[in-house]
Amino acid sequence: MAISLDDPKKFRPLVGQAHQVAMNMLRPISRKYDRAEHEYPKELDMLAAMIDGLADSGASEGAGAAGVRRDEKDADTTVKNGANLASVMSIAEMCWGDVGLLLSMPRQGLGNSAIASVANDEQLARLDGVWAGMAITEPSTGSDSANITTTAVLDGDEYVINGEKIYVTSGDRADHIVVWATLDRDLGRAAIKSFVVAKGTPGMRVDRLEHKLGIRASDTATIIFEDCRVPKDNLLGSPEIDPGGSGQGFAGAMATFDNTRPLVASMAVGCARASLDLTRELLAKAGVEVDYDRPAVVQSAAAAKFLQMEADWEGAYLLTLQAAWMADNREPNSLEASMAKAKAGRVGSDITLSCVELAGSVGYSEAELLEKWSRDSKILDIFEGTQQIQQLIVARRVLGLSSAELK
Repeated sequence: MAISLDDPKKFRPLVGQAHQVAMNMLRPISRKYDRAEHEYPKELDMLAAMIDGLADSGASEGAGAAGVRRDEKDADTTVKNGANLASVMSIAEMCWGDVGLLLSMPRQGLGNSAIASVANDEQLARLDGVWAGMAITEPSTGSDSANITTTAVLDGDEYVINGEKIYVTSGDRADHIVVWATLDRDLGRAAIKSFVVAKGTPGMRVDRLEHKLGIRASDTATIIFEDCRVPKDNLLGSPEIDPGGSGQGFAGAMATFDNTRPLVASMAVGCARASLDLTRELLAKAGVEVDYDRPAVVQSAAAAKFLQMEADWEGAYLLTLQAAWMADNREPNSLEASMAKAKAGRVGSDITLSCVELAGSVGYSEAELLEKWSRDSKILDIFEGTQQIQQLIVARRVLGLSSAELK
């Protein structure tokens, strides 16, 4: 069967709209909110309202956070290009404008993907329209989410949460936080569950906001939970623990990453594409021609480097599309999600830094956004699982080894 590498026709209007938003609304304020760290980008309120309107009308399928659900199969087995593919394509275009501003969009938090992936039907309806950040990382627990120490203890009709979470994207601005906590530390990963905590809940407080290298328009918070009580119905998915079985509780929480990793990959793809587009223009102005019809070895060093970067970018982009397409068709995509995240994260950093180098003093100065994009892209190789963790996951999947067998 022939494979078409063109954008799906049904999504071209959405992608075009996202590109216009990036060019006309995000790029013009990109430098402003890079300098004004922690100041809320009020211009996003109008944009969020517009996106909500498009989503309600059905005119922008996949413009928001989507989920990966495998609990049931559609009766219709037709191959689908759905919400996940549309999301990664539109997010890549928005990040051509600004990654930090995209991460600051109301109601588009990473916690929304967790809700979409794990919540039951009642929770999906009740939490529709919320803006949810996601709290996973702890001071002593980074990439290994199975070692979470934040606890959730059932007390009557409520869970009591205690612990500290760091690097929570939109932790101060979001109206809800999806918190990963353990029901029983002695039972390991099987007891890890995710809980939705509304902003203003007694016992939850934002301790500080981080000052960061990049994505400075996005707030990143440390949140403390001290005897924070949430309704037991706010535990996403099933409360059952199966310590001797497959660990479906943790597996359900981890399924979130099957969705968010392609989303982060698409952010890296979009930021890298912005750098490539601008660098091509700067090279042309300097008299460097990039000829796609001649081998790189017979062109200038700058042109050859540019062609190599574009080839790397293409690989990252296609891996990202594949992971999202598999989610739309309810196929297990953990391997492909990690491959996309690993490739796009590494390529994004390589491309943005190389573009700074190719542009010389112009790339290093604030005369252009190249230096900013090189700062923004680095986090995309780190959060939602570091480069090293993605490579470990890929190795386990390819070799058929468990986490205990390959550490």
